[in-house]
Amino acid sequence: MMRRSLFARTLWSGLLLCSLAIAQPSEKLQEMLRRIFNSTEFIGGGGGGAAGRGGGGGFRWMEDGQSYSVVEPAPGGAGRELVRYDPATGRREVLVSAEQFTPQQTGQPLAFAEYTWSADGRKLLVATNVHRVSIRRTAGECWLLDRPSGRWRKLGGDHSSELLYPRFSPDATRVAYIRGTDLYVEDLASGAIQQLTSDGTGMILNGVSDWVYDEEFRLGEAYRWSPDGQRIAYLQFDQHNVPEYTLINYTDALYPEILKYPYPKAGQTNSAVRLGVVNATGGVTRWMKVPGDPRNIYLPRIDWSGPREVILEELNRLQNINDVLLANSETGDVRRMFRDRDAAWVELNNTLRWVDGGKRLLWTSERDGWRHAYTVSRDGDMRLVTTAPGDAISISAVDAEGGWLYYIASPDDPIRRYLYRTRLDGSGKAERLTPADSPGVHTYDVSPNGHWAFHTVSRFNQTPATELVQLPTHQTVRAIQDNRDLRRKIAEVVGDRTEFVQVDAGDGVKIDGWVMKPHNFDPAKKYPIIVYVYGEPAGANVVDQWSGNRTLFHAALSDEGYLVASFDNSGTPSPKGRAWRKSIYGEIGVLASKQQAAALRSLAAGRPWVDLSRVAVWGWSGGGSMTDNLMFRSPELYKVGVAVAAVPDQTLYDSIYQERYMGLPQENARGYHDGSPINFAEGLKGKLLIIHGTGDDNVHFQGDQRLINRLVELGKQFDFMEYPNRTHGITEGRGTSLHVYTTIARYLEEHL
Repeated sequence: MMRRSLFARTLWSGLLLCSLAIAQPSEKLQEMLRRIFNSTEFIGGGGGGAAGRGGGGGFRWMEDGQSYSVVEPAPGGAGRELVRYDPATGRREVLVSAEQFTPQQTGQPLAFAEYTWSADGRKLLVATNVHRVSIRRTAGECWLLDRPSGRWRKLGGDHSSELLYPRFSPDATRVAYIRGTDLYVEDLASGAIQQLTSDGTGMILNGVSDWVYDEEFRLGEAYRWSPDGQRIAYLQFDQHNVPEYTLINYTDALYPEILKYPYPKAGQTNSAVRLGVVNATGGVTRWMKVPGDPRNIYLPRIDWSGPREVILEELNRLQNINDVLLANSETGDVRRMFRDRDAAWVELNNTLRWVDGGKRLLWTSERDGWRHAYTVSRDGDMRLVTTAPGDAISISAVDAEGGWLYYIASPDDPIRRYLYRTRLDGSGKAERLTPADSPGVHTYDVSPNGHWAFHTVSRFNQTPATELVQLPTHQTVRAIQDNRDLRRKIAEVVGDRTEFVQVDAGDGVKIDGWVMKPHNFDPAKKYPIIVYVYGEPAGANVVDQWSGNRTLFHAALSDEGYLVASFDNSGTPSPKGRAWRKSIYGEIGVLASKQQAAALRSLAAGRPWVDLSRVAVWGWSGGGSMTDNLMFRSPELYKVGVAVAAVPDQTLYDSIYQERYMGLPQENARGYHDGSPINFAEGLKGKLLIIHGTGDDNVHFQGDQRLINRLVELGKQFDFMEYPNRTHGITEGRGTSLHVYTTIARYLEEHL
């Protein structure tokens, strides 16, 4: 090692300390960041539980909506109790007291994370001691309470701590669960355990999905009981030949530890997936004769359409064809009920719900240019349910007896969300149920009988509040959680200083945005601006909805003298019709980065207080990728960038997500090249900070390592911060979130 003189070393140390001191955020900002990320000050939950009591949680409808249950603190704060409420009268009844949550076998109260009722309400399942057993998979202990007798028993026999996805049979006499990668059924009367599959390994998964299904289809539990409880349908994933990704842990042992797991990148080999049906008492699995190459199809949704018939969605590899199939569980024969297709990609239907006495399937499709709800007969006859020109954003509930469909839409106000209902037969006009004087984003947990709903509303600057309402009048029955104290604190920090805007993105396209101003905003001054960006099909930023710590972070930055803004370019999932959402097919990052730059210029053109000589951009995940793209493609505009957990090279991301929006890299090499920021790194002129967790199992550290190599090769200066073993959210470990956001704030303060 080269030695310096004492004078040189002392001088260098002084310069370094001076530099660090200058780079630190102000004391005011540091204190605010500590309040946001290192305290519980802005965490809600109080202010009125299920019936005016504080700290409720875990709502479950019971008895077809005639009652609901909720977990509440016991009197005096000694544990928790499970309580039943009558929605009409508010009558409260303790179903399981705090004392009853202490099994005789342990003498310790159960610290449960989840609970599930049997259909008859006589049995209760709770999950405890939940822990990670592999990437994306958690297991735990499962305790069963027989309410009439008050007796507890732990399921799973000698392997009771490793159970995943426990589910009651329809008659509540048995519970199915995954142990390891095999499927089991346990008889609740005798305690006998029947192993239904025996070939499960690290590469063969039965009833539990692989990594990419879990991430992109939100499918973890991959099995379903038949309605009569006689059979179980399940998916099997064969991960052999799927390329493996390697995570390296440098910190937790004397020598680095290596973890490999199957991860199909765009264009690479997927798991082979097949659908089987097995008797709940054991026996040989009958495999359904699903057409197509099992490695080049997807089976993202399965359910039963009768005691002997399984319904499933089958996507092709490009995800532009979705076949709804019916499988005979006794013969394995499969027939196509109907096909949905799109020139770009088709969206999944998350709920396979039958209506009209099981004769018709509720379905959503964009085939006429809007995301509309339909019903489909078993011979493929489609009938429109939502007829108004506008998107049905999501299905909230079906009132089969009354003949109503409840759904979320906002045809005239795409940054907000409201509840509508319309006749299931498609007759008449849609009726808005959310009051006209209540803007924001509204969500509803509707009771099975369609008479009640837990209604939650939030706004950009208002935390969520929940109430019980009666439907269809939307009359408030009682407050559930008003978060009054938290709302008061948020109002002090965030205030009413954010303006929603529409700006020109070029080519006649108007896009939505918002601008947050400092509390002491002076329109006669010019302010530097920080753009928070995402820009991909998986999410929207410009929504009148509370975003938690992210909004608080932006408010803290703004009060340092910055404008903070965000824009939703074409291709983001706004309720503006199919053409808007699908416009970016095959060129993720190209049109979006062009529109983002045009939107910022348009904003400044009409607002002289925006200083376009001082512009920063930051984002996470796809927003990190967009940050790279903007810094590289529009360096004359964006002077500072912070790219967190970015995908600099689209060929490195997973098959399902990337191929859905880009096609196969073998067939769209130009699109993958043009959309990947790494190929435009020579454009970098400003200050760029790259942040990534080395344990990111989703967006791999590999991508930013390649980008770093490219920037070094080009002689471009940049800054880099890695977080050892942190995953995509970079939250693991004490103090991590505070450190990440302080690093981002420090960089912006130093360079903007």
